[in-house]
Amino acid sequence: MMIAILVSNMSYSFEGIEDIEQLAVQRALGLERSCVEFQPGVRVVAESRGIERTEVRFHGNGFTPHRHDTYALGLTLHGVQTFRYRGVERFSMPGNVIVLHPDEVHDGAAGTDAGLIYRMIYMPPELIGAIDGYSRSLPFVPDPVVANAELSRTLAYILSDLDHEPDDLAKDDAIQRIGTILSREAEAPRKRVTKVAQSAVLRARDFLLSHSDEPVRSATLEDITGLDRYALARHFRQLLGTSPHRYLVMRRLSRAKQLLLAGSSLAGAAVEAGFADQAHLTRHFRDAFGITPGRWLALQGGRT
Repeated sequence: MMIAILVSNMSYSFEGIEDIEQLAVQRALGLERSCVEFQPGVRVVAESRGIERTEVRFHGNGFTPHRHDTYALGLTLHGVQTFRYRGVERFSMPGNVIVLHPDEVHDGAAGTDAGLIYRMIYMPPELIGAIDGYSRSLPFVPDPVVANAELSRTLAYILSDLDHEPDDLAKDDAIQRIGTILSREAEAPRKRVTKVAQSAVLRARDFLLSHSDEPVRSATLEDITGLDRYALARHFRQLLGTSPHRYLVMRRLSRAKQLLLAGSSLAGAAVEAGFADQAHLTRHFRDAFGITPGRWLALQGGRT
């Protein structure tokens, strides 16, 4: 099978993705139903261990430049998925796998008038690090559009049913498979991390988790970890893909999203989650997710 498509006056051809398409498209969404007309929307399913699974449908430009602190792995299901990543314009067709590394800036748009549908799983980097006991740095995959049938099958399975959370054994199996594949796809061998650094980073992470709605000073983390702030930031990024400050901000954003979905006002969610005010929340929300909190709620049918 060959798929050829014209994007921005450039022709792209893909062969041999028939099986992947069946798994990614037919199994995940049953898109033999109407794909031509659909209502834009974002469906977010927050689950245990910090994992989120989403389905996104939109036309035109969907998301401004932003960055997550998680791995974002997904399947393009309908249309052409275009996004700028590491300074290069990328294109993903149905059946392709997308792999975005934590803290890498990207945007998102539908490349044709047909619109775009995709599903993603957002996976905390510590789940990948835990596979080998946090003994190595995170795997970095340089090309975000990956042709890997095993990864496609794994993602199609884990994303196939958003109505039900996979059980622990299925989720653990998927995490292990994903981590192994990412390591194979990585551009360079993963660096070893000392036990001292492992322990320090995990202590800092635990403190940030339990104090996410409070101000946290660098000196406090130095006292807790025994590392100076710069060494801690370096090792924290190696193991968790981002800085301590951004990790703290993202935990606050996760809390704010929960509050907004529960019906809280923007101002109320901002204060309760640890932000200075509504404007502070909105700025960080846009930076992390590429849309405003109000737009995010509207896409889910929530209150604005």
